[in-house]
Amino acid sequence: MTGRINVVGAAIVDSLENPRSLLAARRTAPPRFAGMWEFPGGKVESGESCEDALHRELLEELGVRIRLGDELESSQPDGWPLNERAVMRVWFAELRGGTPRPLQDHDELLWVPLEDRAAALDLPWIPADEPIVKALLDRVAALA
Repeated sequence: MTGRINVVGAAIVDSLENPRSLLAARRTAPPRFAGMWEFPGGKVESGESCEDALHRELLEELGVRIRLGDELESSQPDGWPLNERAVMRVWFAELRGGTPRPLQDHDELLWVPLEDRAAALDLPWIPADEPIVKALLDRVAALA
């Protein structure tokens, strides 16, 4: 029996203190998710902390260094369910170095304005990311 897969994702915003836009990444694979948008990130490797995994994944996938902010907490103790075997924890993050480029697993990046909830939700998000996007929009609206 395989254990739980722990995944980390970054809600990269233009400013941790006053977020106005979110960086979304469009997947190229697997085929069922190709063309859909997601939070960049990836799997936590054995012996790696979630935070270290997120820094590593963003450097590999987008070529950027980040400053982590607060975690976007899920109602589930282990994180946001992705499927029967995987959960994802998501942190707010702000760019600290590099220019985001789609280096691995993505073909396009897009800054999504957070004040336009409908536009953000109209993007074809990976289904498991949709509730996370809604929670993020609620959290940002509460800060305004």
